[in-house]
Amino acid sequence: MGIINVTGYAGVELARLLSQHPDVWLTSVTGRSTAGKKLCDIFPHLNSGDMIIEEKLEKVDLVFSAMPHKESAEELIPLLEGDTKVVDISADFRLKSADDYPQWYGFTHPAPRLLEKAVYGLTELYREQIKTAQLVANPGCYPTGAILALAPAVKSGLIEPDIIIDSKSGLSGAGRSLSLPTHYAEANEDTTAYALGGHRHLPEIIQELELLNKKFSPSITFVPHLVPMTRGILTTTYGTLVPGKIAGGRSGEEELNVLYRNFYKDEHFVRLVESPPHTKQTLGSNLCLIYPTIDRRTSRLIVISCMDNLVKGAAGQAIQNMNLMLGLPEEAGLEALSIYP
Repeated sequence: MGIINVTGYAGVELARLLSQHPDVWLTSVTGRSTAGKKLCDIFPHLNSGDMIIEEKLEKVDLVFSAMPHKESAEELIPLLEGDTKVVDISADFRLKSADDYPQWYGFTHPAPRLLEKAVYGLTELYREQIKTAQLVANPGCYPTGAILALAPAVKSGLIEPDIIIDSKSGLSGAGRSLSLPTHYAEANEDTTAYALGGHRHLPEIIQELELLNKKFSPSITFVPHLVPMTRGILTTTYGTLVPGKIAGGRSGEEELNVLYRNFYKDEHFVRLVESPPHTKQTLGSNLCLIYPTIDRRTSRLIVISCMDNLVKGAAGQAIQNMNLMLGLPEEAGLEALSIYP
């Protein structure tokens, strides 16, 4: 296995998780500013021996790219012309229309032909396609939590198209590069909403919800927030119930619970819980906890999802996809329990 840009948060989390994997070996990593140094000197917590961070990746069977948007596609195009399997953690292959990239990511896509080839890497929805894919586009952290929360309701036609998604993320979601909003003095003891004009993950969420139900054309208000913690995403989604689709009162809540449990009954990393989940309950694990309920007063569906943004929201999901692409058990290397408290 190889990791392009191991020094970012997603890259180093990949290295950590792969070090515990029973069936694969990390043999090559790259990093621009740290090339030539030992990986263990940069990250002493990794069990990486004498592995050197390189400028260019050696030949490997599968590559994870943790490069920034646009740069990732440019780096991966030559690899995809051969037989190398790729899991891209950037957004460069998530959207199906090349026309969306200038608006949401500020660049013209360098390889539109590959967008059709890429499989969206939300394992719970695209498991069979991922098994035979050469290129998997790992989902964004916010879309993972939002789509998993809404998928059963959207697929069954349970809610109206007008949806509100409120997400709160730890600061690691902003990446390792320095920026004023993530400085300690700015972020500590502070919570703020941002990207109210449209977050770049919004088209990804819309795209996938539309694919779940061809009759569904969602109108989504998505408001992300930064909260003063390192890891975790807590997402609360709201949708008005379609009249007559579900019983009222406690019976409706029971029907809702059955719908969600049946939808995710065979999933190893999506777990329905009996009370609203906490971000600490997923820390360091590949779990996504989901709590669906109904506001009886307003006949509104409320679904809460919770996960570690660097694991299920990035590196863990990437390894889940890798396992499928290589014919390995889906949970291999991802069995670690959450760290609590």
